[in-house]
Amino acid sequence: MATQVCIAGATGWVGRALVSAIVKDRTFRLVGAVSRTYREKPLGEIVGIPNLDMLVSGSVVQALQTKTDVLIDYTGPDAVKGHVLNAVRKGVHVVIGTSGLTDEDFAEIDGLAREYHVGVLAVGNFAISAVLLQKFAEIAANFIPHWEIIDYADATKIDAPSGTVRELAYRLSNINKPSYRYAPDEIHGPKESRGATLNGIQVHCVRLPGHVFAFEVLFGLSSERLTLRHEAGNSADPYVQGTLLAARKVSSFIGLKRGLDQVMDFPAHA
Repeated sequence: MATQVCIAGATGWVGRALVSAIVKDRTFRLVGAVSRTYREKPLGEIVGIPNLDMLVSGSVVQALQTKTDVLIDYTGPDAVKGHVLNAVRKGVHVVIGTSGLTDEDFAEIDGLAREYHVGVLAVGNFAISAVLLQKFAEIAANFIPHWEIIDYADATKIDAPSGTVRELAYRLSNINKPSYRYAPDEIHGPKESRGATLNGIQVHCVRLPGHVFAFEVLFGLSSERLTLRHEAGNSADPYVQGTLLAARKVSSFIGLKRGLDQVMDFPAHA
């Protein structure tokens, strides 16, 4: 039986690509699409798919009046939490592809998801190369006690740090906390020059025109350095495939999981 999916943010960059992929995939059935900009307009006309007559809903509440198994959210930091809580209370599993949620938000969502016996999978970055970087960074943090994170994006990205970097900092903090010769609050000069402290880790955000999304983890030891870097391309394809994987797996557990690797089958030696 096909999984019934609703996409919030269906007319955005990733959302449009997701609509196309889900329509072509017989294991899914698109039952809802949400966009405040294109509410009550035919989805097919907006995303360029003939014979797709579904009307776009103006809200998640409206869209979820149709029976739905999984809500995929690609909206914005101001809306995502409300969307997730509404879906969970209706017994709908959720895949979160939107950044801006805090650790406290995730804790609240986890508690509600357990109460309603649904799964929520929050993924900072659905690209397989980003998932692998996270795994490599976790390995390195077991052996190198000094690291910081740099987060790059175009000037139009309003949230900082990105969801990817928030997730990375959270995961690395569960491995270890970095050590410093001088703690950030002990330096002489503006404390802000050392970046923001997130889960005990220094994070530096760059928001400039012309920059693609990227992030780096810089590790350092005496006389040696290790840099792990991920850069995004111009296609939504890597995010689409990861999101479809998440949508297939999110009903297999109860509560909140963070990171696509939580539902991926890595070799035992990894």
